[in-house]
Amino acid sequence: MSAGQVPIVVLKEGTSETKGNQAQRNNITAAKTIAEIVRTSLGPRGMDKMLVDTLGDVTITNDGATILKEIDVQHPAAKMMVEISKATDNEVGDGTTSTVVLAGALLEKAEELITKNVHPTVVVEGFKKASQKAIETLREIAIKVDPQDRQFLNKVARTSMASKIVSSNAQELSDIVVDAVLAVADKAGDNRYRVDVDNIKVEKKAGGSIQDTKLVHGIILDKEVVHGGMPKRVENARIALINAPLEIEKTEFDAKINISSPDQMQKFIDEENRMLKSMVDKITSSGANVVLCQKGIDDIAQHYLAKAGVLAVRRVKESDMYKLSKATGARMVTNLDELSEGDLGFAKLVEERKVETDKWVFVEECKNPKSVSILVRGGSQRVVDEAERSVHDAIMAVKDVVEYPHVLVGGGAPEALASLKLREWASTLSGRSQLAAEKFADGIETIPIVLAENAGMDPLDTQVQLRSKNSSTGRARYGIDVVNGKVADLAAKDIYEPLAVKEQVINAATEAACMILRIDDVIAASKSKSDMPGKGHGPSGMDGGGMGDM
Repeated sequence: MSAGQVPIVVLKEGTSETKGNQAQRNNITAAKTIAEIVRTSLGPRGMDKMLVDTLGDVTITNDGATILKEIDVQHPAAKMMVEISKATDNEVGDGTTSTVVLAGALLEKAEELITKNVHPTVVVEGFKKASQKAIETLREIAIKVDPQDRQFLNKVARTSMASKIVSSNAQELSDIVVDAVLAVADKAGDNRYRVDVDNIKVEKKAGGSIQDTKLVHGIILDKEVVHGGMPKRVENARIALINAPLEIEKTEFDAKINISSPDQMQKFIDEENRMLKSMVDKITSSGANVVLCQKGIDDIAQHYLAKAGVLAVRRVKESDMYKLSKATGARMVTNLDELSEGDLGFAKLVEERKVETDKWVFVEECKNPKSVSILVRGGSQRVVDEAERSVHDAIMAVKDVVEYPHVLVGGGAPEALASLKLREWASTLSGRSQLAAEKFADGIETIPIVLAENAGMDPLDTQVQLRSKNSSTGRARYGIDVVNGKVADLAAKDIYEPLAVKEQVINAATEAACMILRIDDVIAASKSKSDMPGKGHGPSGMDGGGMGDM
Protein backbone atom coordinates (compact mmCIF):
# COMPACT_ATOMS: atom_id res chain seq x y z
CA MET A 1 0.00 0.00 0.00
CA SER A 2 1.53 3.39 -0.96
CA ALA A 3 1.97 5.93 1.75
CA GLY A 4 -0.90 8.13 0.61
CA GLN A 5 -3.65 5.54 0.81
CA VAL A 6 -6.09 5.22 3.68
CA PRO A 7 -7.53 1.77 4.34
CA ILE A 8 -11.23 1.63 3.46
CA VAL A 9 -13.52 0.15 6.02
CA VAL A 10 -16.88 -0.90 4.60
CA LEU A 11 -18.18 -3.08 7.39
CA LYS A 12 -18.48 -1.99 10.98
CA GLU A 13 -15.46 -3.00 13.01
CA GLY A 14 -15.63 -6.42 14.56
CA THR A 15 -17.90 -7.70 11.75
CA SER A 16 -16.71 -11.03 10.50
CA GLU A 17 -17.22 -12.24 6.97
CA THR A 18 -16.84 -15.77 5.73
CA LYS A 19 -16.85 -16.27 1.99
CA GLY A 20 -17.10 -18.95 -0.63
CA ASN A 21 -16.39 -22.57 0.16
CA GLN A 22 -15.53 -21.88 3.75
CA ALA A 23 -18.95 -20.34 4.44
CA GLN A 24 -20.71 -23.20 2.72
CA ARG A 25 -18.72 -25.77 4.58
CA ASN A 26 -19.47 -24.10 7.92
CA ASN A 27 -23.19 -24.00 7.24
CA ILE A 28 -23.32 -27.58 6.03
CA THR A 29 -21.33 -28.79 9.04
CA ALA A 30 -23.62 -26.94 11.45
CA ALA A 31 -26.73 -28.41 9.84
CA LYS A 32 -25.20 -31.89 9.82
CA THR A 33 -24.38 -31.57 13.52
CA ILE A 34 -28.04 -30.91 14.28
CA ALA A 35 -29.03 -33.94 12.22
CA GLU A 36 -26.48 -36.03 14.17
CA ILE A 37 -28.15 -35.06 17.45
CA VAL A 38 -31.57 -36.43 16.51
CA ARG A 39 -30.31 -39.20 14.28
CA THR A 40 -30.11 -41.76 17.07
CA SER A 41 -33.68 -41.11 18.16
CA LEU A 42 -35.24 -42.26 14.88
CA GLY A 43 -37.43 -45.32 14.90
CA PRO A 44 -38.63 -47.91 17.42
CA ARG A 45 -35.07 -48.68 18.49
CA GLY A 46 -34.22 -44.99 18.75
CA MET A 47 -33.04 -43.71 22.11
CA ASP A 48 -34.45 -40.76 24.07
CA LYS A 49 -32.68 -37.52 24.84
CA MET A 50 -32.51 -35.84 28.22
CA LEU A 51 -32.44 -32.07 28.01
CA VAL A 52 -31.75 -29.80 30.94
CA ASP A 53 -32.52 -26.10 30.49
CA THR A 54 -30.96 -23.11 32.24
CA LEU A 55 -33.38 -23.37 35.18
CA GLY A 56 -32.59 -27.03 35.64
CA ASP A 57 -35.91 -28.29 34.31
CA VAL A 58 -35.55 -31.70 32.75
CA THR A 59 -37.25 -32.83 29.55
CA ILE A 60 -36.91 -36.43 28.41
CA THR A 61 -38.17 -36.96 24.90
CA ASN A 62 -37.90 -38.80 21.64
CA ASP A 63 -39.76 -36.19 19.61
CA GLY A 64 -37.44 -34.48 17.13
CA ALA A 65 -39.21 -31.14 17.30
CA THR A 66 -39.15 -31.06 21.10
CA ILE A 67 -35.47 -31.98 21.25
CA LEU A 68 -34.52 -29.16 18.89
CA LYS A 69 -36.87 -26.65 20.53
CA GLU A 70 -35.27 -27.27 23.91
CA ILE A 71 -31.68 -26.93 22.68
CA ASP A 72 -30.68 -23.30 22.45
CA VAL A 73 -29.14 -23.28 18.99
CA GLN A 74 -26.75 -20.44 18.11
CA HIS A 75 -25.62 -21.07 14.56
CA PRO A 76 -27.90 -19.50 11.94
CA ALA A 77 -27.76 -22.49 9.59
CA ALA A 78 -28.57 -24.81 12.47
CA LYS A 79 -31.52 -22.59 13.32
CA MET A 80 -32.98 -23.40 9.92
CA MET A 81 -32.96 -27.08 10.78
CA VAL A 82 -34.81 -26.32 14.00
CA GLU A 83 -37.35 -24.32 12.01
CA ILE A 84 -38.13 -27.14 9.57
CA SER A 85 -38.70 -29.55 12.42
CA LYS A 86 -41.07 -27.03 14.04
CA ALA A 87 -42.89 -26.45 10.77
CA THR A 88 -43.30 -30.19 10.21
CA ASP A 89 -44.57 -30.57 13.75
CA ASN A 90 -47.21 -27.89 13.24
CA GLU A 91 -48.17 -29.05 9.77
CA VAL A 92 -48.45 -32.84 10.10
CA GLY A 93 -47.40 -33.48 13.70
CA ASP A 94 -45.22 -36.49 13.02
CA GLY A 95 -42.00 -37.13 11.11
CA THR A 96 -40.05 -34.32 12.73
CA THR A 97 -36.95 -36.43 13.27
CA SER A 98 -37.05 -37.82 9.73
CA THR A 99 -37.19 -34.32 8.28
CA VAL A 100 -34.03 -33.24 10.05
CA VAL A 101 -32.20 -36.50 9.34
CA LEU A 102 -33.11 -36.27 5.66
CA ALA A 103 -32.06 -32.64 5.37
CA GLY A 104 -28.73 -33.49 7.00
CA ALA A 105 -28.22 -36.42 4.64
CA LEU A 106 -29.01 -34.30 1.58
CA LEU A 107 -26.49 -31.68 2.66
CA GLU A 108 -23.87 -34.33 3.24
CA LYS A 109 -24.39 -35.72 -0.27
CA ALA A 110 -24.42 -32.23 -1.75
CA GLU A 111 -21.13 -31.49 -0.06
CA GLU A 112 -19.53 -34.38 -1.92
CA LEU A 113 -20.65 -32.87 -5.22
CA ILE A 114 -19.54 -29.36 -4.32
CA THR A 115 -16.05 -30.63 -3.48
CA LYS A 116 -16.00 -32.08 -7.01
CA ASN A 117 -16.70 -28.57 -8.32
CA VAL A 118 -20.35 -29.03 -9.21
CA HIS A 119 -21.98 -25.62 -8.85
CA PRO A 120 -24.39 -25.40 -5.89
CA THR A 121 -27.25 -24.09 -8.03
CA VAL A 122 -26.96 -27.16 -10.26
CA VAL A 123 -27.22 -29.32 -7.16
CA VAL A 124 -30.22 -27.33 -5.97
CA GLU A 125 -31.98 -27.74 -9.32
CA GLY A 126 -31.31 -31.47 -9.37
CA PHE A 127 -32.60 -31.81 -5.80
CA LYS A 128 -35.78 -29.89 -6.59
CA LYS A 129 -36.56 -32.09 -9.61
CA ALA A 130 -35.72 -35.23 -7.70
CA SER A 131 -37.92 -34.29 -4.76
CA GLN A 132 -40.89 -33.80 -7.10
CA LYS A 133 -40.17 -37.15 -8.69
CA ALA A 134 -39.88 -38.78 -5.26
CA ILE A 135 -43.27 -37.44 -4.21
CA GLU A 136 -44.82 -38.64 -7.48
CA THR A 137 -43.40 -42.09 -6.80
CA LEU A 138 -44.78 -42.12 -3.27
CA ARG A 139 -48.20 -41.08 -4.53
CA GLU A 140 -48.17 -43.93 -7.04
CA ILE A 141 -47.41 -46.54 -4.38
CA ALA A 142 -49.69 -45.06 -1.71
CA ILE A 143 -52.67 -47.12 -0.59
CA LYS A 144 -56.02 -45.36 -0.58
CA VAL A 145 -57.99 -46.03 2.59
CA ASP A 146 -61.45 -45.28 3.89
CA PRO A 147 -61.08 -42.34 6.31
CA GLN A 148 -63.54 -43.99 8.72
CA ASP A 149 -61.80 -47.38 8.74
CA ARG A 150 -60.89 -47.79 12.40
CA GLN A 151 -58.61 -50.75 11.87
CA PHE A 152 -56.38 -48.87 9.50
CA LEU A 153 -56.34 -45.70 11.57
CA ASN A 154 -55.37 -47.87 14.52
CA LYS A 155 -52.37 -49.20 12.63
CA VAL A 156 -51.28 -45.67 11.79
CA ALA A 157 -51.61 -44.52 15.41
CA ARG A 158 -49.70 -47.56 16.63
CA THR A 159 -46.89 -46.98 14.14
CA SER A 160 -46.64 -43.38 15.26
CA MET A 161 -46.30 -44.46 18.89
CA ALA A 162 -43.92 -47.34 18.21
CA SER A 163 -40.83 -45.21 18.66
CA LYS A 164 -41.99 -43.57 21.89
CA ILE A 165 -41.96 -44.54 25.53
CA VAL A 166 -45.64 -45.51 25.26
CA SER A 167 -44.97 -48.23 22.67
CA SER A 168 -45.88 -51.02 25.08
CA ASN A 169 -49.30 -49.42 25.64
CA ALA A 170 -49.74 -48.44 22.00
CA GLN A 171 -52.67 -50.83 21.60
CA GLU A 172 -54.94 -49.16 24.19
CA LEU A 173 -53.76 -45.65 23.43
CA SER A 174 -54.30 -46.01 19.69
CA ASP A 175 -57.93 -47.01 20.32
CA ILE A 176 -58.38 -43.89 22.46
CA VAL A 177 -56.76 -41.65 19.85
CA VAL A 178 -58.77 -43.04 16.94
CA ASP A 179 -62.02 -42.71 18.88
CA ALA A 180 -61.17 -39.13 19.77
CA VAL A 181 -60.27 -38.10 16.21
CA LEU A 182 -63.32 -39.75 14.66
CA ALA A 183 -65.56 -38.13 17.28
CA VAL A 184 -64.47 -34.64 16.26
CA ALA A 185 -64.18 -35.24 12.50
CA ASP A 186 -66.53 -33.06 10.46
CA LYS A 187 -67.75 -34.00 7.01
CA ALA A 188 -66.51 -31.62 4.34
CA GLY A 189 -68.07 -32.92 1.15
CA ASP A 190 -68.49 -36.51 0.01
CA ASN A 191 -66.15 -38.84 1.87
CA ARG A 192 -63.90 -35.94 2.81
CA TYR A 193 -63.40 -34.97 6.42
CA ARG A 194 -61.86 -32.15 8.37
CA VAL A 195 -60.44 -32.52 11.85
CA ASP A 196 -59.74 -29.62 14.16
CA VAL A 197 -57.25 -30.95 16.69
CA ASP A 198 -58.12 -28.13 19.09
CA ASN A 199 -61.38 -29.95 19.78
CA ILE A 200 -59.43 -32.75 21.40
CA LYS A 201 -58.39 -31.56 24.82
CA VAL A 202 -55.42 -33.44 26.22
CA GLU A 203 -55.12 -33.07 29.99
CA LYS A 204 -52.19 -34.68 31.79
CA LYS A 205 -51.66 -35.59 35.40
CA ALA A 206 -48.89 -37.62 37.00
CA GLY A 207 -49.95 -40.60 39.06
CA GLY A 208 -51.27 -44.00 38.09
CA SER A 209 -49.63 -45.46 35.01
CA ILE A 210 -49.88 -44.98 31.26
CA GLN A 211 -52.56 -47.69 31.19
CA ASP A 212 -54.84 -45.44 33.22
CA THR A 213 -55.07 -42.98 30.34
CA LYS A 214 -58.68 -42.66 29.29
CA LEU A 215 -60.95 -40.96 26.82
CA VAL A 216 -63.77 -38.80 28.16
CA HIS A 217 -66.71 -38.19 25.82
CA GLY A 218 -66.97 -34.67 27.08
CA ILE A 219 -64.69 -32.18 28.77
CA ILE A 220 -62.40 -32.23 31.79
CA LEU A 221 -62.19 -28.94 33.68
CA ASP A 222 -59.23 -28.37 35.96
CA LYS A 223 -61.42 -26.44 38.41
CA GLU A 224 -63.34 -27.53 41.48
CA VAL A 225 -66.97 -27.03 42.49
CA VAL A 226 -67.21 -23.58 44.12
CA HIS A 227 -69.21 -24.34 47.24
CA GLY A 228 -68.97 -27.23 49.70
CA GLY A 229 -72.75 -27.50 49.99
CA MET A 230 -73.26 -28.21 46.29
CA PRO A 231 -73.79 -31.71 44.95
CA LYS A 232 -70.52 -33.29 43.77
CA ARG A 233 -72.28 -35.44 41.23
CA VAL A 234 -75.18 -34.61 38.96
CA GLU A 235 -76.71 -37.18 36.63
CA ASN A 236 -78.59 -36.23 33.48
CA ALA A 237 -77.12 -32.77 33.82
CA ARG A 238 -78.71 -29.79 32.11
CA ILE A 239 -75.82 -27.43 31.69
CA ALA A 240 -75.93 -23.64 31.48
CA LEU A 241 -72.80 -21.96 30.07
CA ILE A 242 -72.76 -18.41 31.37
CA ASN A 243 -70.38 -15.73 30.21
CA ALA A 244 -71.48 -13.13 32.78
CA PRO A 245 -70.44 -12.60 36.39
CA LEU A 246 -72.90 -13.78 39.00
CA GLU A 247 -72.00 -10.88 41.28
CA ILE A 248 -73.15 -7.30 41.69
CA GLU A 249 -71.31 -5.22 39.15
CA LYS A 250 -69.98 -1.83 40.06
CA THR A 251 -71.26 0.96 37.83
CA GLU A 252 -69.00 2.09 34.99
CA PHE A 253 -69.08 5.71 36.22
CA ASP A 254 -68.39 6.84 39.78
CA ALA A 255 -71.63 6.88 41.75
CA LYS A 256 -72.05 8.03 45.32
CA ILE A 257 -74.96 6.99 47.47
CA ASN A 258 -75.89 9.23 50.35
CA ILE A 259 -77.38 7.29 53.21
CA SER A 260 -78.88 9.25 56.06
CA SER A 261 -80.16 6.50 58.35
CA PRO A 262 -79.12 2.90 59.18
CA ASP A 263 -82.31 1.32 57.86
CA GLN A 264 -81.55 2.71 54.40
CA MET A 265 -78.20 0.94 54.67
CA GLN A 266 -80.02 -2.28 55.46
CA LYS A 267 -82.37 -1.76 52.51
CA PHE A 268 -79.37 -1.29 50.28
CA ILE A 269 -77.82 -4.60 51.42
CA ASP A 270 -81.16 -6.41 51.10
CA GLU A 271 -81.52 -5.06 47.57
CA GLU A 272 -78.09 -6.46 46.63
CA ASN A 273 -79.08 -9.85 48.02
CA ARG A 274 -82.36 -9.69 46.16
CA MET A 275 -80.56 -8.97 42.90
CA LEU A 276 -78.26 -11.95 43.40
CA LYS A 277 -81.22 -14.15 44.32
CA SER A 278 -83.09 -13.09 41.20
CA MET A 279 -80.02 -14.01 39.11
CA VAL A 280 -80.00 -17.46 40.66
CA ASP A 281 -83.76 -17.78 40.17
CA LYS A 282 -83.39 -17.01 36.48
CA ILE A 283 -80.88 -19.82 36.20
CA THR A 284 -82.90 -22.36 38.16
CA SER A 285 -86.15 -21.48 36.39
CA SER A 286 -84.56 -22.43 33.07
CA GLY A 287 -84.18 -25.92 34.51
CA ALA A 288 -80.39 -25.89 34.73
CA ASN A 289 -78.76 -28.02 37.40
CA VAL A 290 -75.13 -27.39 36.40
CA VAL A 291 -73.74 -23.88 35.96
CA LEU A 292 -70.35 -23.33 34.32
CA CYS A 293 -69.46 -19.68 34.59
CA GLN A 294 -66.59 -17.96 32.83
CA LYS A 295 -66.49 -15.14 35.36
CA GLY A 296 -66.80 -15.03 39.16
CA ILE A 297 -69.67 -16.18 41.35
CA ASP A 298 -70.47 -14.14 44.49
CA ASP A 299 -70.58 -15.89 47.89
CA ILE A 300 -74.28 -15.17 48.35
CA ALA A 301 -75.05 -16.40 44.85
CA GLN A 302 -73.07 -19.56 45.68
CA HIS A 303 -75.22 -20.04 48.74
CA TYR A 304 -78.48 -19.75 46.78
CA LEU A 305 -77.18 -22.04 44.02
CA ALA A 306 -76.17 -24.62 46.62
CA LYS A 307 -79.62 -24.37 48.21
CA ALA A 308 -81.20 -25.04 44.83
CA GLY A 309 -78.95 -28.10 44.44
CA VAL A 310 -77.04 -26.73 41.46
CA LEU A 311 -73.44 -27.70 40.78
CA ALA A 312 -71.47 -24.57 39.83
CA VAL A 313 -67.92 -24.00 38.58
CA ARG A 314 -66.47 -20.54 38.16
CA ARG A 315 -63.70 -18.92 36.10
CA VAL A 316 -63.70 -21.56 33.40
CA LYS A 317 -61.23 -20.77 30.61
CA GLU A 318 -62.77 -19.28 27.47
CA SER A 319 -61.28 -21.99 25.25
CA ASP A 320 -62.89 -24.58 27.53
CA MET A 321 -66.24 -22.78 27.26
CA TYR A 322 -66.13 -23.19 23.48
CA LYS A 323 -65.23 -26.84 23.82
CA LEU A 324 -68.03 -27.35 26.36
CA SER A 325 -70.52 -25.78 24.02
CA LYS A 326 -69.37 -28.14 21.23
CA ALA A 327 -69.47 -31.16 23.51
CA THR A 328 -72.76 -30.60 25.30
CA GLY A 329 -74.65 -28.61 22.68
CA ALA A 330 -75.20 -25.71 25.09
CA ARG A 331 -75.18 -22.09 23.92
CA MET A 332 -72.98 -19.58 25.70
CA VAL A 333 -75.23 -16.98 27.31
CA THR A 334 -73.91 -13.50 28.05
CA ASN A 335 -77.12 -12.02 29.39
CA LEU A 336 -78.94 -13.92 32.13
CA ASP A 337 -82.35 -12.53 31.08
CA GLU A 338 -82.03 -14.42 27.82
CA LEU A 339 -81.29 -17.79 29.37
CA SER A 340 -83.95 -20.29 28.32
CA GLU A 341 -84.30 -24.03 28.30
CA GLY A 342 -83.17 -24.14 24.67
CA ASP A 343 -79.76 -22.81 25.65
CA LEU A 344 -78.97 -25.68 27.99
CA GLY A 345 -76.64 -28.49 27.06
CA PHE A 346 -76.87 -32.08 28.15
CA ALA A 347 -74.43 -34.53 29.72
CA LYS A 348 -75.22 -37.86 31.29
CA LEU A 349 -72.92 -37.18 34.21
CA VAL A 350 -71.13 -34.18 35.72
CA GLU A 351 -68.92 -35.11 38.62
CA GLU A 352 -66.08 -33.70 40.68
CA ARG A 353 -63.29 -36.22 41.14
CA LYS A 354 -59.95 -36.16 42.81
CA VAL A 355 -57.13 -36.54 40.33
CA GLU A 356 -53.92 -37.02 42.29
CA THR A 357 -54.12 -34.01 44.67
CA ASP A 358 -56.40 -31.75 42.64
CA LYS A 359 -60.15 -31.80 42.34
CA TRP A 360 -61.34 -31.67 38.74
CA VAL A 361 -64.83 -31.55 37.26
CA PHE A 362 -65.62 -34.14 34.61
CA VAL A 363 -68.42 -33.48 32.12
CA GLU A 364 -69.00 -36.94 30.71
CA GLU A 365 -71.05 -39.01 28.31
CA CYS A 366 -72.42 -36.21 26.18
CA LYS A 367 -74.60 -37.32 23.27
CA ASN A 368 -72.50 -37.19 20.09
CA PRO A 369 -69.90 -34.71 21.38
CA LYS A 370 -67.98 -32.67 18.82
CA SER A 371 -65.28 -32.07 21.38
CA VAL A 372 -63.67 -34.70 23.60
CA SER A 373 -60.90 -34.98 26.20
CA ILE A 374 -58.09 -37.41 26.80
CA LEU A 375 -56.75 -37.68 30.33
CA VAL A 376 -53.15 -38.85 30.15
CA ARG A 377 -51.70 -40.50 33.24
CA GLY A 378 -48.21 -41.80 33.92
CA GLY A 379 -45.83 -42.81 36.66
CA SER A 380 -44.06 -39.47 37.00
CA GLN A 381 -44.21 -35.97 35.60
CA ARG A 382 -41.56 -36.70 32.93
CA VAL A 383 -43.40 -39.81 31.80
CA VAL A 384 -46.68 -37.92 31.56
CA ASP A 385 -45.09 -35.11 29.54
CA GLU A 386 -43.60 -37.56 27.08
CA ALA A 387 -46.82 -39.59 26.92
CA GLU A 388 -48.72 -36.41 26.13
CA ARG A 389 -46.33 -35.60 23.28
CA SER A 390 -46.73 -39.13 21.94
CA VAL A 391 -50.51 -38.89 22.09
CA HIS A 392 -50.34 -35.56 20.28
CA ASP A 393 -48.18 -37.09 17.53
CA ALA A 394 -50.58 -40.00 17.18
CA ILE A 395 -53.61 -37.69 17.04
CA MET A 396 -51.94 -35.69 14.29
CA ALA A 397 -50.99 -38.82 12.34
CA VAL A 398 -54.56 -40.12 12.46
CA LYS A 399 -55.86 -36.68 11.53
CA ASP A 400 -53.57 -36.65 8.48
CA VAL A 401 -55.02 -39.94 7.27
CA VAL A 402 -58.62 -38.86 7.93
CA GLU A 403 -58.10 -35.65 5.97
CA TYR A 404 -55.93 -37.10 3.22
CA PRO A 405 -56.79 -40.80 3.16
CA HIS A 406 -53.61 -42.31 1.71
CA VAL A 407 -51.08 -44.38 3.62
CA LEU A 408 -47.73 -45.99 2.92
CA VAL A 409 -46.05 -48.97 4.48
CA GLY A 410 -43.66 -47.67 7.13
CA GLY A 411 -40.23 -48.71 8.29
CA GLY A 412 -38.27 -47.09 5.49
CA ALA A 413 -39.93 -49.20 2.77
CA PRO A 414 -41.28 -46.27 0.70
CA GLU A 415 -37.96 -44.42 0.92
CA ALA A 416 -36.07 -47.50 -0.23
CA LEU A 417 -38.33 -47.91 -3.24
CA ALA A 418 -38.32 -44.19 -4.02
CA SER A 419 -34.52 -44.13 -4.06
CA LEU A 420 -34.55 -47.07 -6.49
CA LYS A 421 -37.00 -45.36 -8.82
CA LEU A 422 -35.01 -42.13 -8.57
CA ARG A 423 -31.83 -43.88 -9.65
CA GLU A 424 -33.58 -45.34 -12.69
CA TRP A 425 -34.99 -41.92 -13.51
CA ALA A 426 -31.67 -40.14 -12.91
CA SER A 427 -30.01 -42.08 -15.70
CA THR A 428 -32.44 -40.47 -18.15
CA LEU A 429 -31.29 -36.96 -17.19
CA SER A 430 -28.50 -35.28 -19.05
CA GLY A 431 -25.77 -33.08 -17.65
CA ARG A 432 -24.71 -32.60 -14.08
CA SER A 433 -28.20 -32.59 -12.61
CA GLN A 434 -28.05 -36.36 -13.11
CA LEU A 435 -25.38 -36.48 -10.40
CA ALA A 436 -27.53 -34.38 -8.09
CA ALA A 437 -30.54 -36.63 -8.64
CA GLU A 438 -28.45 -39.68 -7.81
CA LYS A 439 -27.20 -38.03 -4.65
CA PHE A 440 -30.80 -37.25 -3.73
CA ALA A 441 -31.60 -40.94 -4.10
CA ASP A 442 -28.71 -41.77 -1.77
CA GLY A 443 -29.94 -39.13 0.66
CA ILE A 444 -33.46 -40.52 0.83
CA GLU A 445 -32.07 -43.96 1.43
CA THR A 446 -30.42 -42.81 4.66
CA ILE A 447 -33.76 -42.99 6.46
CA PRO A 448 -34.03 -46.80 6.27
CA ILE A 449 -30.30 -47.06 6.91
CA VAL A 450 -30.48 -44.93 10.07
CA LEU A 451 -33.42 -47.08 11.22
CA ALA A 452 -31.27 -50.15 10.69
CA GLU A 453 -28.25 -48.62 12.42
CA ASN A 454 -30.34 -47.74 15.46
CA ALA A 455 -31.53 -51.33 15.57
CA GLY A 456 -27.92 -52.51 15.60
CA MET A 457 -27.99 -53.96 12.10
CA ASP A 458 -25.16 -53.69 9.61
CA PRO A 459 -25.92 -50.65 7.42
CA LEU A 460 -24.22 -52.09 4.31
CA ASP A 461 -25.89 -55.51 4.39
CA THR A 462 -29.21 -53.79 5.00
CA GLN A 463 -28.75 -51.47 2.05
CA VAL A 464 -27.96 -54.39 -0.27
CA GLN A 465 -30.89 -56.48 0.94
CA LEU A 466 -33.33 -53.56 0.68
CA ARG A 467 -32.31 -52.87 -2.89
CA SER A 468 -32.58 -56.48 -4.03
CA LYS A 469 -35.93 -57.11 -2.28
CA ASN A 470 -37.59 -53.94 -3.52
CA SER A 471 -36.26 -54.13 -7.07
CA SER A 472 -37.53 -57.69 -7.45
CA THR A 473 -41.06 -56.86 -6.23
CA GLY A 474 -41.39 -53.24 -7.31
CA ARG A 475 -43.81 -52.64 -4.46
CA ALA A 476 -42.96 -50.75 -1.34
CA ARG A 477 -43.45 -53.46 1.22
CA TYR A 478 -39.97 -54.39 2.27
CA GLY A 479 -38.56 -52.24 5.02
CA ILE A 480 -36.61 -52.61 8.21
CA ASP A 481 -38.27 -54.89 10.71
CA VAL A 482 -36.57 -53.18 13.61
CA VAL A 483 -37.76 -55.52 16.33
CA ASN A 484 -36.29 -58.63 14.73
CA GLY A 485 -33.40 -56.79 13.13
CA LYS A 486 -33.88 -57.81 9.53
CA VAL A 487 -35.38 -56.68 6.23
CA ALA A 488 -38.92 -57.97 6.09
CA ASP A 489 -42.38 -57.45 4.59
CA LEU A 490 -43.82 -54.74 6.82
CA ALA A 491 -47.34 -54.72 5.38
CA ALA A 492 -47.77 -58.02 7.20
CA LYS A 493 -46.58 -56.35 10.39
CA ASP A 494 -49.25 -53.61 10.08
CA ILE A 495 -46.78 -50.76 9.99
CA TYR A 496 -48.35 -47.85 8.13
CA GLU A 497 -47.66 -44.14 7.90
CA PRO A 498 -49.68 -41.25 6.44
CA LEU A 499 -48.64 -40.11 2.96
CA ALA A 500 -49.15 -36.50 4.11
CA VAL A 501 -46.28 -36.89 6.56
CA LYS A 502 -43.90 -38.33 3.96
CA GLU A 503 -44.70 -35.55 1.50
CA GLN A 504 -44.10 -32.90 4.14
CA VAL A 505 -40.83 -34.54 5.21
CA ILE A 506 -39.43 -34.63 1.70
CA ASN A 507 -40.57 -31.11 0.82
CA ALA A 508 -39.37 -29.49 4.02
CA ALA A 509 -36.01 -31.28 4.02
CA THR A 510 -35.33 -30.49 0.36
CA GLU A 511 -36.24 -26.84 0.74
CA ALA A 512 -34.07 -26.41 3.82
CA ALA A 513 -31.12 -28.19 2.22
CA CYS A 514 -31.44 -26.09 -0.93
CA MET A 515 -31.63 -22.89 1.06
CA ILE A 516 -28.49 -23.69 3.01
CA LEU A 517 -26.66 -24.74 -0.17
CA ARG A 518 -27.31 -21.45 -1.90
CA ILE A 519 -25.52 -19.38 0.74
CA ASP A 520 -21.95 -18.48 -0.16
CA ASP A 521 -21.27 -15.53 2.10
CA VAL A 522 -21.97 -15.01 5.77
CA ILE A 523 -21.63 -11.51 7.17
CA ALA A 524 -22.01 -11.48 10.91
CA ALA A 525 -22.16 -8.25 12.83
CA SER A 526 -20.18 -8.25 16.02
CA LYS A 527 -22.13 -8.46 19.22
CA SER A 528 -22.08 -4.88 20.46
CA LYS A 529 -21.62 -4.21 24.16
CA SER A 530 -25.24 -3.27 24.83
CA ASP A 531 -26.46 -6.51 23.30
CA MET A 532 -24.35 -8.77 25.42
CA PRO A 533 -26.42 -11.15 27.53
CA GLY A 534 -26.55 -10.15 31.15
CA LYS A 535 -26.83 -6.46 30.30
CA GLY A 536 -30.58 -6.52 30.71
CA HIS A 537 -31.07 -7.85 27.20
CA GLY A 538 -31.12 -11.52 27.88
CA PRO A 539 -30.14 -13.83 25.03
CA SER A 540 -31.63 -11.52 22.40
CA GLY A 541 -28.15 -10.32 21.58
CA MET A 542 -27.29 -13.84 20.47
CA ASP A 543 -28.89 -13.30 17.11
CA GLY A 544 -25.83 -11.43 15.99
CA GLY A 545 -27.41 -8.68 13.95
CA GLY A 546 -28.53 -9.74 10.52
CA MET A 547 -27.41 -13.25 11.07
CA GLY A 548 -30.71 -14.64 12.22
CA ASP A 549 -32.45 -13.43 9.08
CA MET A 550 -30.42 -15.41 6.61
